[in-house]
Amino acid sequence: MFMYFYISLFLFLGGIYMFSFSRKHLLMVLLSLEYVTISLFFLIMNYVFWFDYNYFFPVIFLVFSVCEGVVGLSILVSMIRSYGNDFFNSFSFSLC
Repeated sequence: MFMYFYISLFLFLGGIYMFSFSRKHLLMVLLSLEYVTISLFFLIMNYVFWFDYNYFFPVIFLVFSVCEGVVGLSILVSMIRSYGNDFFNSFSFSLC
C-alpha cells in the first residue's frame, strides 16, 4: 500500500519540477499544473482508501480541479487570440 503512496509522491514531485522549469509556453505550465492535480488526487484517494473515510472530499476536489483547468484554458484561448501565440517571452508585462 505504501508503494502507491511513493508512486503518487514521485508523480507530484515530477509535476512540480516540470512546473518550475517549463517557463516558455503557457500550455506546458497548464499541463504540468493538471499533472500535479491528478497526482494530488491519487494521494487523496490513497489516503481515503487507507483510512476508510468517506469519498465525498475527492469528488469535491475533482470538481474544483476541473474548474481550475477550464479557467486556465480560457485564459490560454484569450491570450492566443490577443497575441497570436502562447510564448511568455513575447508578452510585454510592465508594471505601470
